[in-house]
Amino acid sequence: MSGTRSPSLKEPVTEAILVSHGQPSDPQGGEERLSALAQKVRIELPEWTIRSATLAAPKQLDTVLEASDTEPLLVPIFMTDGWFTNTMLPERLGQRPVQQLAPLGVDPELPRMTARLLRTTAEQAGWMLEECEVLLTAHGSATSGDAATCTLQFADALKQFLPVKALRTGFLEQEPGIAEIASQCGVKTLELPFFAASGGHALDDVPEALDEAEFMGVRLPVLGEAWFIPELIAHSLKCASLKRIAA
Repeated sequence: MSGTRSPSLKEPVTEAILVSHGQPSDPQGGEERLSALAQKVRIELPEWTIRSATLAAPKQLDTVLEASDTEPLLVPIFMTDGWFTNTMLPERLGQRPVQQLAPLGVDPELPRMTARLLRTTAEQAGWMLEECEVLLTAHGSATSGDAATCTLQFADALKQFLPVKALRTGFLEQEPGIAEIASQCGVKTLELPFFAASGGHALDDVPEALDEAEFMGVRLPVLGEAWFIPELIAHSLKCASLKRIAA
C-alpha cells in the first residue's frame, strides 16, 4: 500500500497529502471540497504542510507530488480499502517517495467517533438510542467484494459502541440494495451515508433509493464530512510520523 520508501528517517514528518477519488463530472468541485478538508486538517497541525489532490482532476496529483521535496505521508480519503487504494493509487504514485497510509474508512478510531455522532443525533431528535435503528448506506461494488467487506467490518465495529435496536447496511452497486433495506426500517432510524464526500452518489442516488422506500427516518450528511474527521486525520498523521521516527 505504498510507493517506494526511502531508508529510515529520524526527523519528524511534517508534510502530508490528502488524496480522494474526486468527482469526474465536476473535477473542480471535488478539488474544492478536498482542499477545504485539507485546510481543516492544517488547523489541527499548524506546523505541517498539508496538500490535496483528487484522482479525477487531470495531473493534479502529479503537480502536488512535484511540489514536495520530502517523503510525505499520503492519506487516501476513501471509505474502503480496495482497488483504488491497492492498485490504482500505487500505480499513479509509481516510484515516487511517498508513504501511503491506510484509507480514512478503516481508521480504528472511526467507529467510536461515529457512535458519538449517532448518539448525539438521536438525542437531538428526542429519541432513546436503545429504541433507534441505524441504516448504513454505502456504495458497494458489482465486481469486487472488498468494498462490502470493509463496510460490513465497519458496521460490526460500530455495533460495539451502539446499543441500538438494529443496524442494517444497504448498497448502491450490489445486494442488498438500499431501497430494500430502507423499507425494513422504522421511523426512528438514523441513516448514515458511508461515503467520503457528498458527490453525486450521496446527493442523488442514495436519496432516490430512500425515497423509493418511503424512508421516514433522519438522514445524516456523509460520514466523510463529519465534524471530527479533520481531527481524526491529524491524529493518524501524527501517529505515522512518530512511527517513522522510531523505525
